[in-house]
Amino acid sequence: MVDRTESVQFHHVGLAVRRPTDLWPVMAGVLGGQFVSRGSEAGYGWTRLRFANGFILEGVHPEGDGRSDFLERFLQRSGVGPHHLTFVVDDLADMLDALREAGYDPIAVDLDNPVWQEASLHPDQAHGTVVQLVQDTGTPPEPLPEPEGFPEFEYDRPVAALGRVVHAVKDLQGALALYRDVLGGRVVSTGSAIDGNHWVELGWGGPGRLRLLEATHAEIADWVGDRPGRTRHLFFSFDEPEYVPGVRKVASGRWVVDPDEVLGTRLVIASSAR
Repeated sequence: MVDRTESVQFHHVGLAVRRPTDLWPVMAGVLGGQFVSRGSEAGYGWTRLRFANGFILEGVHPEGDGRSDFLERFLQRSGVGPHHLTFVVDDLADMLDALREAGYDPIAVDLDNPVWQEASLHPDQAHGTVVQLVQDTGTPPEPLPEPEGFPEFEYDRPVAALGRVVHAVKDLQGALALYRDVLGGRVVSTGSAIDGNHWVELGWGGPGRLRLLEATHAEIADWVGDRPGRTRHLFFSFDEPEYVPGVRKVASGRWVVDPDEVLGTRLVIASSAR
């Protein structure tokens, strides 16, 4: 196993949304995500928000320009919700060699641009989610300004930290073979949930954390169904969780927002108040 802890960064988690403004009400207006960037490519656009610990949430939405309809097809099939995990790597060609040697088949490989190269892993091989791999060696473009109407950021109000992405997988050891052994995640912690499912949390050279949660027992196994995995929730720390729309308290210091309440994505929120 090659040590890639410092050469790979878990950069962001992506949600499929219908409009670029869909992230704003809860993710920016309530949880305080700060605008980072926005842009567009063939058939889709994106908006990125950064949270208090530096981790990034990206909303991707269809542009409807006819050049590519992959995101529209995803929304028709699965609805809004978790779409991809993005890792920035120092050497994409080396990473692709490592993946192929380990038996994976990268797709959408684009090495033509010397300053921006990317590839992906299909959810069937990445345990239920798209994995995007990016090498970016170019000078960052001049950032676009905040879009008109974006919620104003007040520095004296509570701001959430997006601590980790929790991804449920049927084959925990197989998922570790990818995310730990090839992508270079270091084991931060391990444990067992109250339903008997084990988990392993991984970290890279940045704030992003990925908790791989075994989905072989009880309700979570039924929820994953016949898929190889599903993103279970985003975990936030926040001073005032009771103000998040649709939130319900489930334990001391712990709140949950169900997927139907916000962008098809379950949120688990721990109070960060002292």
